Amino acid sequence: MVATSVLDPDAECSMDVILVGSSELSCPPSPGLRRDLIAYEVKVNQRDIEDLCICCGSFQVHTQHPLFEGGMCAPCKDKFLDCFFLYDDDGYQSYCSICCAGETLLICENPDCTRCYCFDCVDALAGPGTAGTVQAMSHWVCFLCLPFSCCGLLRQRPKWRGRLKALYDQESESPLEMYKIVPVWKREPVRVLSLFGDIRKELTSLGFLEDGSGTGRLKHLDDVTNIVRRDVEHWGPFDLVYGCTLPPGQACDRPPGWHLLQFHRILQYARPRQGRPQPFFWMFVDNLLLSKDDRSVATRFLETDPVTIQDAVLVWSNIPAVRSSRHSALVPQEELSLLAWDRQRAKSPTPGPAKLVKNCFLPLREYFKYFSELTSPL
Repeated sequence: MVATSVLDPDAECSMDVILVGSSELSCPPSPGLRRDLIAYEVKVNQRDIEDLCICCGSFQVHTQHPLFEGGMCAPCKDKFLDCFFLYDDDGYQSYCSICCAGETLLICENPDCTRCYCFDCVDALAGPGTAGTVQAMSHWVCFLCLPFSCCGLLRQRPKWRGRLKALYDQESESPLEMYKIVPVWKREPVRVLSLFGDIRKELTSLGFLEDGSGTGRLKHLDDVTNIVRRDVEHWGPFDLVYGCTLPPGQACDRPPGWHLLQFHRILQYARPRQGRPQPFFWMFVDNLLLSKDDRSVATRFLETDPVTIQDAVLVWSNIPAVRSSRHSALVPQEELSLLAWDRQRAKSPTPGPAKLVKNCFLPLREYFKYFSELTSPL
């Protein structure tokens, strides 16, 4: 057995408040789970819950679960890293916050909460029949937001936000730093710099910007030729920098590679000073206009690999879960080039950013103020 402890970072111990009272179907559970034996092993065999994977019941513990007391085996750890920040169109996390799987999910109704818990985890850890009781309630305060920290075997870890960041930092294959999620009462409106494509409508519809001139603000620039560092620092600071190549058919006297290089230049101006732990995110979207060499340059400059979304765009980003397996299957180069050539020849419009990057932006709810419910399908 190999046990590895997650780092204990300097993060404040605090609790959120979450209400739940509904359920929906998600992906089917993994076969052979032994969660029904966890309580027996802990209560009868006196086994420490840290020596059990609370996601599946395995004794082969690889590391600690970041949110609750208990271990995680290597396969469950990988699934957690891949799925924890995935969101559905309704704004809730796609999978159980404990095992990142689950068939029937209990979904939080508090507008400040996005977490879900599957029936299997709740019954195995909080007690048999608990999930059915919760489902019958009109409102429910979830396990990370209760004013007390335990329910049955399910015990909230102190400083879990910092532990979640530590898990991603030390276990993820990604070289990009993971930011610690921000407690609801400390989240501020997001400040956005949008280059070559205005995403105000998308961010407003997702609840990150208020309608009109609200406290959340966005600066949009189409031409950055004469923009210098002093300008960006004067407009900022910014929390999110977005850029893109222009869609096929849109008049432009600049080559697609120019948009990439200018995005990278402005991104350096907008980054927080070294050593400041504030969350800072960026995204560059290519509407399949960059050449193969340009894509290689983008990967080298932005220090991350791209993913395809709906076989329609390439995205480079440090937003959590953008590189999840939901998006990360790259289209073969030949197919990608053919798709781009057909699109440019036909001058067919690229699907707008709304549908393409909506789910990519939703993880930002963990870091910035959320103003409203999702107002309309994008």
